[in-house]
Amino acid sequence: MKPIIDHLQITVKDLEVAEKFYDRFLPVIGFDINRKVKASIKEHDFDVIEYTHDLLAFAITSPREAFRNDSINRRKPGALHHLAFKANTRKEVDEAYIKLVEIGANIVAAPQIYQEYSPDYYAVYFKDPENIKYEIVCTVEL
Repeated sequence: MKPIIDHLQITVKDLEVAEKFYDRFLPVIGFDINRKVKASIKEHDFDVIEYTHDLLAFAITSPREAFRNDSINRRKPGALHHLAFKANTRKEVDEAYIKLVEIGANIVAAPQIYQEYSPDYYAVYFKDPENIKYEIVCTVEL
């Protein structure tokens, strides 16, 4: 077995707001928006929007009604701290950064080298409208 992720499903507070952001963000990293599907799973009390790609399915999900007013905090136990997407080159990171700015992503840190991780760690950090943190990273020197 290889440690390959098949799919990710992230709960968001407002599915409608999140969908607008992810419809613009996910094509930046290679998703085809035409492969998006929506479903309502009554047995599990959630609605889901799934963006499919040959390498990964990424889904956003509505919260259970009991948790609808909870705040999102990446430092809570069990929470997603951040999710990093791999770029092949620093140029891809830079190009993604320009697109992220265009779509209105909340940029935490513009592309730069993070020596504290490694001499070749080049990344941009950003958040979605609900404060979920993401990264696009290249770890090869070019």
